[in-house]
Amino acid sequence: MVDLNTPCMSKAAAPDDSLIDQFLESRGHETATWDQSYNKKQCPKCGGLHDVSATECSVCGWSP
Repeated sequence: MVDLNTPCMSKAAAPDDSLIDQFLESRGHETATWDQSYNKKQCPKCGGLHDVSATECSVCGWSP
């Protein structure tokens, strides 16, 4: 007999991004990400503004 009321697997809580960043930074990884300026992404390296769909800075070439 199968008990349909008992879950088979539990879901893990989503990790906190700041905890992951702290872990990576302590091991020498860079964790910089886009800054937000109103409805635009702002490059943390040069300050260039981009659409939210940008994946690379068209000014200096930085990418997260």
